[in-house]
Amino acid sequence: MTEKYLSRARGLSDLKAHLVLVTKYRRKAFTDEMLVRLADILKELLSKWDCEVIEFNGESDHIHLLFRYTPQTDLPKFINNLKSVTSRYLRKEFANHINQFYWKDVFWSGSYFIASCGGVTVETLKKYVESQSRPD
Repeated sequence: MTEKYLSRARGLSDLKAHLVLVTKYRRKAFTDEMLVRLADILKELLSKWDCEVIEFNGESDHIHLLFRYTPQTDLPKFINNLKSVTSRYLRKEFANHINQFYWKDVFWSGSYFIASCGGVTVETLKKYVESQSRPD
């Protein structure tokens, strides 16, 4: 990342999230080659959403994506688009491999996990807010 804060519209932000996506039925469909390609797809896709990949990795049946986003990002819409686009690319580019696991046009589970994350703990922020000097 190049800057500590993103400047958009009339505000500064530093929003990060951890997203976990699981393959449909937890099938062990990923290969290393697929994860390498997925990293490239995600980098390009997130750029179009004015987001940034911080870290990405995965195992045979799920991926972890740590990314930075803006306050204007509609996360459910973004995640739906991310799942649709990546599924389409992977199914097209790795059709022979994926067709061993799925006979329908599916790849991702319908659910996902997302958690916000930041540079400090909630406890640290709580203490900071509590320590503010209130006017008399």
